[in-house]
Amino acid sequence: MTENGSDDIPRGRPAERHDPRSGPPDLRRVGVNPDFWYPVALSRSVRAGRVAATAFAGERIALFRGRSGAVHALEDRCAHRQVPLSMGVVDGETLRCCYHAWAYRGDGRISQIPYLSKGDGRPPRGVRGYPVREAYGLVFVFPGDPEKAASTALPEVPGFASPTYRTMTFSRTVRCHYSFMHENLLDMNHQFLHRGVVGRLQPRLLGYRSDPLSVEARYLFTHTGGKRNRSARLLAAEGIGGRPSSDVMTIRTEYPYQTLDLVPEKADRPVLRLWAVYVPEDTEQRRCHAYGLLMIEKPRIPAALHVAWPFIRHFTERVFAEDRMAVEAEQRAWDEQGEDRNHEVFPLILDVRDVLRANGVPLRPRPAPAGGTPACDGRVCEDLVPGSGSPAAEPGAPAGPGAPAPPGR
Repeated sequence: MTENGSDDIPRGRPAERHDPRSGPPDLRRVGVNPDFWYPVALSRSVRAGRVAATAFAGERIALFRGRSGAVHALEDRCAHRQVPLSMGVVDGETLRCCYHAWAYRGDGRISQIPYLSKGDGRPPRGVRGYPVREAYGLVFVFPGDPEKAASTALPEVPGFASPTYRTMTFSRTVRCHYSFMHENLLDMNHQFLHRGVVGRLQPRLLGYRSDPLSVEARYLFTHTGGKRNRSARLLAAEGIGGRPSSDVMTIRTEYPYQTLDLVPEKADRPVLRLWAVYVPEDTEQRRCHAYGLLMIEKPRIPAALHVAWPFIRHFTERVFAEDRMAVEAEQRAWDEQGEDRNHEVFPLILDVRDVLRANGVPLRPRPAPAGGTPACDGRVCEDLVPGSGSPAAEPGAPAGPGAPAPPGR
């Protein structure tokens, strides 16, 4: 483990520059480790008797809520004709394919093929069923080894159930590799990006520590001028709590999740807590879904937070849109260059990159179609375009980022 104070940040570590011959593996070619619980939908989006389509790293998943209220997660294809089960119909605790009405239990086994007679041949198996759990208003699936699901804990979000906090939920797709999101939140030196919202905000790294599974940093923020959004003052406890102070922000990547706590000076608990995770949607993992739970301390006068709530959401939407613009620009540069040409100089970010590399898994190549050319999976395909250094673009992906939209669905 390394632990550093503000005057003891290592200066000798070289800036990171990816060299395929001798340098560290390109982080943007590393996939997330599937042996964790990942949210794939908001609980409220999986309504009783309805089916919802979602995905994890290119694996299409159909979620459905049965008569009992339990949510089930199945591979999103019928074993018969491969029609998506997300187009199907919920029948009690089973899901029927919309085409020939094959019925599937929550574990993926076929319970009925309505037009077959007794003794007729049946397929040997159904489809994959994913371990699924609901918590914090989210639907989690375990996309890795199902035998590890029972022994793997859900992430802890201690402020969610506390009556001290009110929670705001975020759910947005971002067109970038998940690692860009970890770096964006952990590296608070990008406040210039948000100058139109927070004014001139000067972060100072008080210290950080890292180990094989995590990196944690503490910052002190000083507002040095410029117009500051009213909601920014509220979140900094200047309005809601009524106690002007210097705020210390602690940000932690503990693979594969992130947390942020904002604690005013002399306070005994955070006034703001954030839990976030970035779930890859596509096979190449160049598009991720950001889920976040923002917990805000309730003031002495409860009505104050109720009045401020829409303004706080608008503020967070503006900040999120600016961050998304930046990370999607980083992803486009990687796509154009075919490799990571970053010259990273901040030791904290070099450490979090090491954590993400060490705990991630190699991206799996997509199988080539019969008689066709090899397929790429977030890699440069030399067999397809010799010497080009350009990866294949995701089919149907737009050239630029989508228009800003509210992070909550």
